[in-house]
Amino acid sequence: MSKYSITNIGPMDTWRNHFGGFVEATNKQGRRVIDHELETEIIGFTATAYEPGEEAGYWHSHSELEEVYVFLEGHGQMGLDDELVEVRAGTVVHVPTGVMRTWRCRPDSPTQLRWLCIRAGNQPLEAIPSDASPIRDIPMPW
Repeated sequence: MSKYSITNIGPMDTWRNHFGGFVEATNKQGRRVIDHELETEIIGFTATAYEPGEEAGYWHSHSELEEVYVFLEGHGQMGLDDELVEVRAGTVVHVPTGVMRTWRCRPDSPTQLRWLCIRAGNQPLEAIPSDASPIRDIPMPW
């Protein structure tokens, strides 16, 4: 049997129902650490939903991990070192190691701010993956 793992995070309008985080001190309503539910080894990610006006309440940076934030709905802001960046559905923000970050859902956002944060590190990715080869002689499963 193949080794893979699956979880279901549900539709975005249910993300707010989840309470979680990495450690008890930073657990929040609307935060889900999805990689804790899967068998990932070098990729991690969270799904988050903030109400209008809600904010992280802290800054942080990583010394080994970079993060990519993919905003799916709502209007928000990210603090990135000494800059303030507007984010909304379709915004993708890459934050490298060493950059301080925080975020909030703008008080005037028409909906919750919903996003995925993808974390990875330790090994640089190749521009073109060298560990994959197409297998063309196996029929498609559909």
